Amino acid sequence: MELFVSDLDGTLLNSKAQLSEYSLEVINRLIDKGLNFTIATARAVNSASKILSGVNFKLPIILMNGVLIYNTESSKYEKVYTIEKELLKIICSEKDKYDVNGFMYTINRNELTANYDSISTPQMERSYNEGVTVYNKKYRQIKNLFEVEDDVIYFAFTNTKEKLEPLYNSLKKVEGLEITFYFDIYTDDLWYLEIFSSDASKRNAVMYIRDKYNFDQISCFGDNTNDLPMFEISDHKYAVQNANEIVKQKCDKIIDSNDNDGVAKLLITMEGNLNG
Repeated sequence: MELFVSDLDGTLLNSKAQLSEYSLEVINRLIDKGLNFTIATARAVNSASKILSGVNFKLPIILMNGVLIYNTESSKYEKVYTIEKELLKIICSEKDKYDVNGFMYTINRNELTANYDSISTPQMERSYNEGVTVYNKKYRQIKNLFEVEDDVIYFAFTNTKEKLEPLYNSLKKVEGLEITFYFDIYTDDLWYLEIFSSDASKRNAVMYIRDKYNFDQISCFGDNTNDLPMFEISDHKYAVQNANEIVKQKCDKIIDSNDNDGVAKLLITMEGNLNG
């Protein structure tokens, strides 16, 4: 059996961060015929679930770069990777040292919360407003992030490359942390810096689903460097035409762009092999 895994932004979603009607129809039709399909994204459950509300998933989905594996049928997290307290102290100290603010995600009793000490940048303000008004995300202001009592799972910083790079360089060699640092496909001169447990990654999350359901092959779709971990363990690797050049170099085949439904078009070629 083969597992198909797609990234969201820049890959399955178009440049408006939407799933086209064509892709939605194709994916649901193929899932009904037996396609084993899921997604792996840096997004949290609120935004991912809203964007993908019409998809009839039968497998868990991978969120926050593999930190969370979410069961869509039970609406519960079935796998959670947390950041150890000692590592949390290092992250909080270094972010303050370089004067970088962002959102720290925690989880308690299946509820995800985005915590912050201050909203200090236009990017944070936009993210906060969109999260509240569009995705109904829960936010909480905490004076000292290190003192939070809930399980900490993820840090997300958005700023210019120049502002984030010193923090990235400071933390990238810290044992026990996994860090992704990549540009925002929707905005010029904007980068993401995401920090989480080294036990978590898109790679490990895909392997978790592979082993749980006894898949013997993996095909994945991506566009940015945070997709490379799952490329490492995939039998077939596809990059959309609009992908980062590094991702294109690592793939087996370049498919049509996200705005031209590249993932759905490739999946259609598998239709004859399905059981339905």
